[in-house]
Amino acid sequence: MPGTSEMPGTSSGPARVRARGWGWRHAGRKAFAVSGVDLDIAPGERVLLLGASGAGKSTLLHALAGVLGAAEEGEERGELTVDGVPAPSARGRAGLVLQDPDGQIAMARVGDEVAFGCENLAVPRDEIWPRVHRALDDVGLDVPLDRSTAALSGGQKQRLALACVLAMEPGLVLLDEPTANLDPEGVEEVREAVRRSLDRTGATLVVVEHRVSVWAELVDRVIVLGAGGGLLADGEPGPVLGDPDVRRRLAAAGVWVPGWHPLTGEAAPGRLRGSSATAPGAADELLRAEALAVGRSPKSAPVVGGIGLVLRAGQSASVTGPNGAGKSTLALTLAGLLPALGGDLEALPALARGAGPSPHRWRSSELVSRIGTVFQEPEHQFLTPRVLDELEFGPRRVARRPEKEVRALVDGLLGRLRLERLAEANPFTLSGGEKRRLSVATMLATSPSLLVLDEPTFGQDALTWAELVRLLAELLEQGTSLLAVTHDEDFTNALSDTVFRVDGGRAARVEAAA
Repeated sequence: MPGTSEMPGTSSGPARVRARGWGWRHAGRKAFAVSGVDLDIAPGERVLLLGASGAGKSTLLHALAGVLGAAEEGEERGELTVDGVPAPSARGRAGLVLQDPDGQIAMARVGDEVAFGCENLAVPRDEIWPRVHRALDDVGLDVPLDRSTAALSGGQKQRLALACVLAMEPGLVLLDEPTANLDPEGVEEVREAVRRSLDRTGATLVVVEHRVSVWAELVDRVIVLGAGGGLLADGEPGPVLGDPDVRRRLAAAGVWVPGWHPLTGEAAPGRLRGSSATAPGAADELLRAEALAVGRSPKSAPVVGGIGLVLRAGQSASVTGPNGAGKSTLALTLAGLLPALGGDLEALPALARGAGPSPHRWRSSELVSRIGTVFQEPEHQFLTPRVLDELEFGPRRVARRPEKEVRALVDGLLGRLRLERLAEANPFTLSGGEKRRLSVATMLATSPSLLVLDEPTFGQDALTWAELVRLLAELLEQGTSLLAVTHDEDFTNALSDTVFRVDGGRAARVEAAA
């Protein structure tokens, strides 16, 4: 997140972090988001910050960046300093990459966006554009400098946000799940870009990531926040991740421990589903595409063409491929939210149920009970100021279900997806993982026949990931059809009957999951 010019009391070089009994409670919440944190991070240390979804990892990063909010936005306890001064007074020493890259893009063009933070820090003019080019090269974002930031895919926006921070060369680099929506190749590129930047500048690093294996070799320390406050573990990666007792404690807390899978307890990925042949209506075709071409606008050229697929009741398909290839565009078209640019897309009678063969022409009330869509950015589908209201909105106001049925459905979803304690919270104040679970739950609440999910497991710890996967497996057994855009191989292995890869303007069936 671009910072302001350095404040009094800050210094150049790698930053030092100190916390003593630190905690923060968001306004309107009864419980502290994070509490009892005691730690010292030396200049130049590289720290992987772990913890369960909702343990306060993002809150701590925001506090270190000095953007957590004023006193009226919450209650602070203890002390948190950067280079010996309160974190808000050290703004400009830290560069933060947010969980949601849309939340920090300020400029209309890619080059201007990367230069923006450097300009705020008064970097000499002749240094700015070499930094811009180097940062974009480092993160593998190969687009023209005048490319519209709004036209980038979610994964490309993540790379852009990281490039902005690396170009600033801050003393403290704060990364909040920087690889969550990237393809496997992109994950390696981003990690190596961070490594090169740290080697060049010596900056201190604190990175939040649920998938430990991505960063374990780059960091020299692992800190685990306890869900109830304080630290669950703190030490070098080898001892923390290798000690059997510590590994059991971390796994029980939802940490993605290398060599341990949340479905099996073993290293091997788990296949959660057997045959789909016993699902209700398993032989029913729901949606059929032939020579389908998709794009973001009727006036634009297709980004993917020649698509042929059939989605059936009780079956699950994954859509994979590199960032920017058109996966989300394909998903939104299949979901009836974008018009097809060519070919045929037909809803069969088992899905249409009298609404007609073209999902894009359905009224919203017809669409929501037939096809439910979970967007890549959860905030794009929130409508109300309360988690409880968000879950009740679809079944009560759109599907017109009886009140008793609405209450039972919503209470069940709150429990299954670990959202009970957040029922009164504002959806926009949740952590990234909590927002994702809520966005999935709002679509499940309307009981659609086809569920289209864009990166459904983003931000989930191991326990919430497993609960979400089990819940989706139950829906498949009940006859719901799933289509998921995902880079999560564990998710695909656990649920998918079919895998389609989108690349080079084409979509092809590449394998059937084992």
